[in-house]
Amino acid sequence: MQFTLLTSILAAALVLCALPVAGGQEAGGEEIYKLQCARCHGAAGQGTKKYPQPLVGGKSPAQLAGLIGRTMPDDEDEKCTGEEAGRVAAYIHDSFYSADAIARLNPPRVELSHLTVGQYRNCVADLIGSFRPVAKVDDQRGLRGDYFSGRDVRGGAGLISRVDPEVKFDFGAAGPDGETEDGKFNPNQFSIRWDGSVLAPETGVYEFIVRSDHAVRLWVNDTKRPLIDAMVKSGTDTEYRGSILLLGGRQYSVRLEFIKGKQLDKKKLLSAKPTAASVELLWKLPRRTEEVIPARLLSPVKAAEVAVMETAFPPDDRSYGWERGTTVSREWVSATTDGALECAGYVIAHLSELAGVSDDASDRGAKLRVFCRKFAERAFRRRLSEAEKVWYVDRQFESAPDVEFAVKRIVLLVLKSPRFLYPGAMDQADGHGGGDWAVASRLALTLWDSAPDQALLDAAAAGKLKSREEISRQAERMLADPRVKVKVRGFLLAWLKLDPAPELAKDAKRFPEFDAALSADLRTSLELFLDDIVWSAASDFRQLLLSDEYFVNGRLAAFYGVEPPAGGGFAKMKLGPGGRAGVLTHPYILSSLAYAAESSPILRGVFIGKGLLGITLRPPPNAFTPLAAELHPGLTTRERITLQTSQASCVACHGVINPLGFALEEFDAVGRFRAEENGKGLDVTGFYESRAGPTVEFTGARQLGAYLAGSEEVHAAFCQQMFQHLVKQPVRAYGLDKPRQLQASFAESGHSVKKLIVAIAVTAASDASGQEAPESVGAATGR
Repeated sequence: MQFTLLTSILAAALVLCALPVAGGQEAGGEEIYKLQCARCHGAAGQGTKKYPQPLVGGKSPAQLAGLIGRTMPDDEDEKCTGEEAGRVAAYIHDSFYSADAIARLNPPRVELSHLTVGQYRNCVADLIGSFRPVAKVDDQRGLRGDYFSGRDVRGGAGLISRVDPEVKFDFGAAGPDGETEDGKFNPNQFSIRWDGSVLAPETGVYEFIVRSDHAVRLWVNDTKRPLIDAMVKSGTDTEYRGSILLLGGRQYSVRLEFIKGKQLDKKKLLSAKPTAASVELLWKLPRRTEEVIPARLLSPVKAAEVAVMETAFPPDDRSYGWERGTTVSREWVSATTDGALECAGYVIAHLSELAGVSDDASDRGAKLRVFCRKFAERAFRRRLSEAEKVWYVDRQFESAPDVEFAVKRIVLLVLKSPRFLYPGAMDQADGHGGGDWAVASRLALTLWDSAPDQALLDAAAAGKLKSREEISRQAERMLADPRVKVKVRGFLLAWLKLDPAPELAKDAKRFPEFDAALSADLRTSLELFLDDIVWSAASDFRQLLLSDEYFVNGRLAAFYGVEPPAGGGFAKMKLGPGGRAGVLTHPYILSSLAYAAESSPILRGVFIGKGLLGITLRPPPNAFTPLAAELHPGLTTRERITLQTSQASCVACHGVINPLGFALEEFDAVGRFRAEENGKGLDVTGFYESRAGPTVEFTGARQLGAYLAGSEEVHAAFCQQMFQHLVKQPVRAYGLDKPRQLQASFAESGHSVKKLIVAIAVTAASDASGQEAPESVGAATGR
């Protein structure tokens, strides 16, 4: 799915003609290539000194034949056309040019890889979390608020107990119920405690913010040590901040205490003049602006503490387009040691809770051994052999000076073992480590980037992961976990080229209301749009390119000229005028694919070509600077782009890019609809020469979206990119025909994204070949 066979690659090389052979028959494609092409392009299209670029790419045989017929050879008056061009194009395509041909010549394999940074943190969090109770979060949203008439937020029941959707209150000079001293609350002295949990929508450092002119204290993921403690106010401060690393897709406990009033006797409380009181709980997500924590991410159910390891790891390799744990450096080895030490310290600090035994219990030693065996089994994602029980547990207890030292040593041994760091590496090496246990491990890594939960481990222990049907049932169960939603959303943002989040800086004179807060709202709007379609009952991929309804709040409604939703929060509605087409015309994407003041058909066309259609475009030979609009004030953006890219050296790529991007010209640099530009009507016609053969023509975003939604090229690219993002391995390593099989099942499911996720997970869990642990890995610990 590449687009690298350009005119410059084949120029003056394919001197193709109908060569006679014995018996008067015409030469076949292979013979033509060997006689006339190999001298310039190599016997297997690998390139030569004259034309060093290999003949590889994503054009279909028909597209190759058309290119040859139009341009080859460029130093001859007579071109190679018709059947001759078709025969040599077919030979080139099937022998070494296409992705399938390359895979046949050099079959990919499932690569040995260690845990990525995200997988490491998730595995440790779930490993420790498996020894804690799981909170049953329901559909209720908000935090449980208990309102007290005095200053004591921890004694007795409150006068009011309810679920507040968010914490954003301005009480004025009255009490929480709006009454004065004749009501339940004295406006001079009252307190509130909010309890529950918050769902982190992505991994990163979060900044929590509490705004209040009275005493406040906030705990996040830690019931003992507050993240913010402003119970004793100093000066005129009314805003307090604290930062914490959170892993996406998990619930974290939250408690906020608010206290108004000094400790006064009843007479003074009744005679004092009430002062104003307010309180807000906000946060700032990674690379976002601050906002009141929305109700959709809050729950009144209190979650167990999550062990979030903060050890810094070197970044994962992303050179192939997805994170891979294939690089082993000194920094990575050092980080695994530091991470193991951090985890060991955490386990020791919470040992009695995790092991379920008090410090003075007579059977403490025996229970800690049981805890350590379970810890090792869950870390290795399978049962321990008798030899492993002796090495990893019994021997450490026998040689350690005390039981806590033994536990710490065991945690270090386990987390430094290749059995933990290299999932799958021991599947075949151990003999007993593969089978159902390996299936459970691969399934959890694919969907959760983590270790199996107890249900998966139980299924593996019972031998219930042997068939694709059984694995599929487990995968469908696992889809309900928020960690899947976070991982899939991460893929979708990568598919849309929005990871990491772009910085949207717009011309302040042309778009004065477009600021960081609006940009953050647009990002949230897009994420809600993606989640809404993917996790709907139909989960129809095509709606990602067809839907004309978006999530809008009051600020976005005002900017884009639609009626604001009731309540000011995000609601789904049409964003007219103009024909919208899913992600193609979502204002966040259109804004990111534009300049500060002007739209960019080139950026938008490259996004559609590379991201959605899956073609690869070579970078321009020279640095590209768009013609300034002020130099051609009478021209539309389309006219300027056409003028600048009309040279022969540009046409090969821009002949694909420009027509795709021109279809979106009804939308400006911030994604607002426009009927004209510079006093001229807009030409939004475009075309695309599909790999299937015919040239498709379209007018505007709606027609372009309809074509892309039904395009097999788009479906194939989406399936392959999703597989490689979720599994972190090349898709053809699981079978050279696997891309076509996934695409076929995708079509049969009605293009259900959820069913595609399950199909990918089943493939990764059941079709992967076991990888032997290399000597260097096994030698790391001797075990």
